[in-house]
Amino acid sequence: MSNRLAGTRVLLPALAKFDGRRFVPWIALVTALCASSVLAYPRVFPTQQDRLGLAAAVGSNPALSIIFGRPGDLLTADGFTAWRSLALGGFMAALAAVFTVTRATRGQEDSGQAELLASGVMGRGTRLVSAVLLALAGSVLLGGISGVVTGLCGGSWEDSLLLGATFTASGWMFAGVAAAAAQLAPDARTANSLAVSVLGVLFLLRGVLEALAAPEWTTWLNPMSWISQTAPAEADNWWPLLPAAVLALLLVGAAFALSARRDFGQGALAPRPGPVDGGLRGPWSLALRLNRAAAFTWVIAFLVLGVVFGYLSTSVEDLLGTNQGAQQLLAGGAASSSELTRSFIKTILSLVGIIAAVTGVQLMLRVRTEELDRRLEPLLAAPLGRGTYYASNAVPALLLPALLTLVSGTVIAAIAAALGTGVSFGSSFLQALLTIPAVWTAAAVGVAVVGVRPRFSIAAWVGVLLSFALTLLGPTLRLSDLVLGLSPFWHVPTVTSGVPDLSGLLWGSAVTVVLVLAGFAGFRRRDIDA
Repeated sequence: MSNRLAGTRVLLPALAKFDGRRFVPWIALVTALCASSVLAYPRVFPTQQDRLGLAAAVGSNPALSIIFGRPGDLLTADGFTAWRSLALGGFMAALAAVFTVTRATRGQEDSGQAELLASGVMGRGTRLVSAVLLALAGSVLLGGISGVVTGLCGGSWEDSLLLGATFTASGWMFAGVAAAAAQLAPDARTANSLAVSVLGVLFLLRGVLEALAAPEWTTWLNPMSWISQTAPAEADNWWPLLPAAVLALLLVGAAFALSARRDFGQGALAPRPGPVDGGLRGPWSLALRLNRAAAFTWVIAFLVLGVVFGYLSTSVEDLLGTNQGAQQLLAGGAASSSELTRSFIKTILSLVGIIAAVTGVQLMLRVRTEELDRRLEPLLAAPLGRGTYYASNAVPALLLPALLTLVSGTVIAAIAAALGTGVSFGSSFLQALLTIPAVWTAAAVGVAVVGVRPRFSIAAWVGVLLSFALTLLGPTLRLSDLVLGLSPFWHVPTVTSGVPDLSGLLWGSAVTVVLVLAGFAGFRRRDIDA
């Protein structure tokens, strides 16, 4: 065993130095989600009547369980924080662990770095154990920092630390899932898809079972439901973390067993052979071929998202009712019933748009991956202009988020109109259309970063993260309009009977054009890493 892990003491610190920083945005997101809930609760729900109204509205709407999980004690700040953060924070922690493990295992094999490392004194399991240890340590940091900061912001220490521990447990479990997926998949991209698909299915299944009030035994069919059983600020159960840790150990053990039986650079699932005659005739068909599977998966996911949010929009009056605090939190403080519903649809379409912008950034980062994997240089050595190649990736990176926003927006509009919310299909669909320029602005940050400064590719997420933080947390924290205006989604007008003010979107579109032009200019002039 010692020979199989030779070199771990050297590789692990090096891995932490170069890949550990990738955990930072996830830690910041989860911590902000928890801390802002504790800070905002007494301001948004100042009276006992407001809190009772919130508890009644949330409890009467099982659809909310799909996203946020089962509501506990919403009469306290700790209960509100647990309800708002438990499921989403665990989801983010799991994503961070998945990306860390697959990058440090199959990602290194795909790029050739693993072969260079293997030329030194290194055991067969050294890279895998280093990647898993980094993900476990990152998950501990994520849970510890979010728990301590939440406690310092006013949360109960036991509840806050338990909440942080659930994030750590989620990260641990999916570090094991990613480690096993990395041994099964033929490359890093497929390993990521496998692990994230497992996470998405389990997350959705947990929400559906909780929304349907399924029998208690179904809880033990889903590891994501184990985390919900901790019930911070309600029952404070620590013991469900034990089976989560055991599952993580079993998955890591299975990954080591699979690792010993696979060839270097290969997975247990062999890739399909390609066609005898190549059918690709240019950069546009190449971009379509590389991204079509992911695009199809995203379309399905946004159809489901549209159904969930569409049904939420039908119960907005029951959910928010006369609760002034809830109105401010979720719908920007709308006054009348019709205005409240329109504002709510605008808010959920903004969330849909932010999630859709993620796909645009992913497509642009794929350009950087192709470059680092040395597949870009042979293409540019052929009679292919840099501008044409960059356009073949930048255009899909802008079109796909727009398509996904329209897919979800159409479903939301259809459900909202069919179930009698008082908001017509046309106005909801127009609201989705007006959201698209803001989506482009968030995605265009990726076009600019990959074109101008690809070595700082993590900055490509700035548009998405800034939009998410300001749209979701900004109104809750009562930030000034000057700060909220940094999010392109803040400039999306609410569709009413009058003519919407498009001036904000025009300014945002101008920023989008500048970002795209900067990306093209930078890609034409910079050196290609090879």
